Amino acid sequence: MKVAMVSPYDYTWPGGVTTHVSQLSKELSSIGHEVHILAPHSIPDESKRDNPNFVPLGRSIPVPSGGSIARLSFSWWLYGKIATILEQEAYDVIHIHEPSAPILPLVVLEYSKSVNIATFHAYCDRPCVYDLGRLAVRRWQKKLHGGIAVSQAALSRVEQNADINYQVIPNGIDIDHFAADVPPIYELKDGKINILFVGRLERRKGLKYLIEAFLKLKWECPNIRLIIVGPGDLDKENRYILGASNSEDIVIVGRVSYEELPRYYASSDIFCSPAIGSESFGIVLLEAMASSKPVVASDILGYRDIIKDSQQGLLFTNKDCDSLVGALKSIIDNPDLGTKMGVFGRQTVESYRWSSIAKQVEGYYLERIQSVIV
Repeated sequence: MKVAMVSPYDYTWPGGVTTHVSQLSKELSSIGHEVHILAPHSIPDESKRDNPNFVPLGRSIPVPSGGSIARLSFSWWLYGKIATILEQEAYDVIHIHEPSAPILPLVVLEYSKSVNIATFHAYCDRPCVYDLGRLAVRRWQKKLHGGIAVSQAALSRVEQNADINYQVIPNGIDIDHFAADVPPIYELKDGKINILFVGRLERRKGLKYLIEAFLKLKWECPNIRLIIVGPGDLDKENRYILGASNSEDIVIVGRVSYEELPRYYASSDIFCSPAIGSESFGIVLLEAMASSKPVVASDILGYRDIIKDSQQGLLFTNKDCDSLVGALKSIIDNPDLGTKMGVFGRQTVESYRWSSIAKQVEGYYLERIQSVIV
């Protein structure tokens, strides 16, 4: 099959959807399909050198969305170019990610004569940028021949908005990258119990609750350390909490490369994601599970699809600092429990291999193509 993988997000910037598009395209290509990636890109010349099947379409601007930043293109003048590309390439399948995000997915749908599949990644429990496109999408929704939701949370967001066939196919992960026997960060392996956070330093990631819980827990468990990995700047409230605590055992690493990230998981004893909502999935949970680490995560819709309480880890009451303290302390006080959870998580994550996910997507393509033919 000849497939166009369409993303509204700037391909220059790392993120969950761009990683998904990249990995899925790579896996589909490896099993014999020709896959082109169509997306905005801030540095189009470099992108072409990296991937000859990448088609850069417009520069992006940052737009606040659901407590995060979405880098989207509003390049309406690309209408003609997109129409020409679709006419010349004659794709069998056009796979559009986040079809309600402006504007590239909508333009592609306007001109598409192919079988159109959409993947819905987002779950947001308050208004966000995707709502801008929801009314517009209704105009084109009849051109969608199928929809994929990455989780039940994502499905709940979109199921009522379009009368099309849906299937839940989760995100995948490069398991071997995170399960590799890599050396830990030397400075962090000094006998302390390391609690790891990985994520953007945004309010919706709930870092405030983890910092507060860590400082409370420190009184009972002095031999612990909190490692914070991820891009962005701490907000004013978190800076104040850290300044008042003056704790040397809170290490803010900042952004690290994809290649270096497994070493931080290898250096940790517990992984914690205290996100407060608007999470459709939990890639970082899968990364921790692939690294055989027990997970402590907030009990929110997007995480319940991945973590079963007391199996791969523990779920704590969302935004409840005392509940988080209790979950962390349970594993700290019972290291054998943490080890068992890590082993079970490593077994569970096998179902998220990209080879398995790509096969599911390929099967869905064929099913929807057949439905159009019939």
